Amino acid sequence: MASFRPTKIQACPKLGEKVTEDTLYWNNYKAAIQIKEFGAVTKIDFSPLPPHNYAVTASTRVQVYGPYSQEPIRSFTRFRDTAYGGSFRGDGKLIVAGSEEGLIRLFDVSGRVALRQFTGHTKAVRTTSFLSDGFRVLSGSDDLSCRLWDVASATELNSFTEHTDYIRTAVPSKLNPELFVTGSYDHTVKVFDVRSGGSVMTMQHGHPVECLLLYPSEALLVSTGGRYVKIWDLLKGGQQLVSLKNHHKTVTCACLSSTHNRLLTGSLDRHVKVYNSSYKVVHNFDSAASILSLAVAPDDEVIAVGMTNGVLSVRHRIHKENKEPMIGRRRRGPAYRVFVKGKNFTPKQDDFLVSKPVKQHLQKYDKLLKSFQVSKALDTALQIWKRTRKPDVLVAVIMELSRRGTLKNALAGRNEESLSKIINFLLKHITDPRFSRQLLAVGDMLLDLYQQVIPQSPVVQRLLQRLMELMGREAELQQELLQVLGILDTLFASLTPKAEVLSLAIPPASQEAQLQAS
Repeated sequence: MASFRPTKIQACPKLGEKVTEDTLYWNNYKAAIQIKEFGAVTKIDFSPLPPHNYAVTASTRVQVYGPYSQEPIRSFTRFRDTAYGGSFRGDGKLIVAGSEEGLIRLFDVSGRVALRQFTGHTKAVRTTSFLSDGFRVLSGSDDLSCRLWDVASATELNSFTEHTDYIRTAVPSKLNPELFVTGSYDHTVKVFDVRSGGSVMTMQHGHPVECLLLYPSEALLVSTGGRYVKIWDLLKGGQQLVSLKNHHKTVTCACLSSTHNRLLTGSLDRHVKVYNSSYKVVHNFDSAASILSLAVAPDDEVIAVGMTNGVLSVRHRIHKENKEPMIGRRRRGPAYRVFVKGKNFTPKQDDFLVSKPVKQHLQKYDKLLKSFQVSKALDTALQIWKRTRKPDVLVAVIMELSRRGTLKNALAGRNEESLSKIINFLLKHITDPRFSRQLLAVGDMLLDLYQQVIPQSPVVQRLLQRLMELMGREAELQQELLQVLGILDTLFASLTPKAEVLSLAIPPASQEAQLQAS
């Protein structure tokens, strides 16, 4: 006797949806954890060393979180006004941050009291970071200046005042401790060389610059501002390579993923977009509020997003090998004899191994189909659709019933309630091109079975009337679509006249001779 084959549920992707390696990679994150901060989250920075803790700058404090902690493991609150730009040093032991009052403070990650305080800026310091040597601090301020500070003596080393508006972002070179790049609200991006005492390259972004980002090779620079993300080639003197306009509002932040070298950008339109090496959008994350800051852990295990409503959204990567333990009850493992039984027997060359049959686990609708209860199997699939709102299972059961020739039997003999559920399902999905062929057959069978008793139920009659109107509109749309296709065919045919086709076939020298002869 042949074994029962379970119903095959076909995966039906949505129209226009493409499943790529990038989609699978960036979908492999858990649901976001929401952490409430004391104000808008303006900066997130991951420590470059394991376990990759991250510093969150919000309101008047800089807080350090562990990769899986929902409470801060360290909090620095020595600011009288709003703090900005909390950043780690390359060894992960120091944090520097600016403030609205114009002061810059240096903290030891293992302590609480500020180790150094740099004074000299006259307005808010919006961006701070360490140069790659670890002994100098770079700062950019609303007083139109960017300055270098000595960590050991807390004194100012250099001051650059070439920008004509607020400096909101500055990024140091990791390959050369004498180079850094600044972006300003004067729409310019400048590359500074400390040895020359000024800027050596200037690029026009065209909008107030919000964020800068250097690729690991430092041959490419990313600048964001307005709705634009622009890529610059520094090896060619700051030549613009790409200008992206995929966001609907101001792009406030950008970062790189280490594993696949993907570019991520965040915007006030509440979206995080992921770009591949060709700068095409390959994935999109949605947030509940406008995004001000964005960071990815060096190992891509954590994605952190800071928003204007003071919420920090954290996503962790899913690992299949580390399954979460069962909560509330302990599962009893197999007895010791199960492990020992047969382990001391070594099979010989001529032995015949009898395999143990694998028990087949069937879904409820498959069990009912196996026992030929076709009507109950259809009802079970309807309950699954009502609970999940996914039509794949119900359509698969309908196709299986149609293959068996029992679909009409499953639809017959129904009362008003169960018949209404089936018609509601048809109303929802009959215009979906993935299922329309199967569901149109179901609609025809329902009319054949119940056309005599339809007037007895006002509910069913009203639902069938809606179904007929829906199908009428769909037929009109199909007719209009055919007319548009016919018009397009005519237009395309008229765009290539025979004279042009003939002229293309004649060599250029022959064309010139004909023109001279005429």
